[in-house]
Amino acid sequence: MTQASVLYDLPGPRARRRNAIIGVVSIAAIVGLIAWAIYRLWQTGQFEARKWEQFQYAAIQRELLAGYLATLKAAGIATVLALLFGALFAAARLSDRWIVRAPATFVVELFRAIPLLILIFFGYYVPLQYGWSIDKLWALVIGLTLYNGSVLAEIIRAGIDAVPRGQSEGAYAIGMRKNQVIRLILLPQAVRAMLPAIVSQLVVLLKDTALGFIITYPELLFVGKQIGGRLAFGLPYVPTYLIVAVIYIATCGLLSVVAWWLQKRMGRARKTSAAVLPTNDFGDAGRSAI
Repeated sequence: MTQASVLYDLPGPRARRRNAIIGVVSIAAIVGLIAWAIYRLWQTGQFEARKWEQFQYAAIQRELLAGYLATLKAAGIATVLALLFGALFAAARLSDRWIVRAPATFVVELFRAIPLLILIFFGYYVPLQYGWSIDKLWALVIGLTLYNGSVLAEIIRAGIDAVPRGQSEGAYAIGMRKNQVIRLILLPQAVRAMLPAIVSQLVVLLKDTALGFIITYPELLFVGKQIGGRLAFGLPYVPTYLIVAVIYIATCGLLSVVAWWLQKRMGRARKTSAAVLPTNDFGDAGRSAI
């Protein structure tokens, strides 16, 4: 019996026909909505050559590239720091000592509850109140690290806790310590289960870099806003934001493809490592090992 049939009854002929009709109607509605949006954009002159003319200039392309690289820079630094933050506080939350577990739980729950925009404001404006100068990049990175690191800490903790209890009990039975159990037994199994959630959160982190325009960090959205506000080209906000959206979608899609490839590769490696050599009654492989 498949997992799907355990969760719900398999649909019969009438249910499959009804689901097919609903699917066709939904696709038609989505296509109609997209067509209506394109028509409205055309009707309001968003596809005029004047609004798209500036994107053929190398200077505009360099501006978009600089904003894109600034976005990737902030996302890359914040990704590394958020993963380290998440791993550290997940380990602390799994500690048997309450004096370590309680503060870690407080920190994780606190930063998960605070909106990211407020964390960015705190990272940028609070040091300024005391006369400290902080780079806009690091103000953005601090906010991204605290928020997404807290979410990743919960993902890692939940992934380790989701591993069947028998795995850890067996490891303890052969005399392994807790750090060895987590590092050698639980974590390798948990990574395969929580990889999709981790990648999804990293995609969210990449998109959250767009909030950097609030503190005038020159990321992609901020550059797009400047390009779209040029009166000489008819204030091409919509064309510019469409191009920016395509860049974000392509980048996030690439991350998803990499995650899919990595998960597939890990699954193949797991099957290979789980292969058992055929043996005779007394085990030829065992005798050769002896």
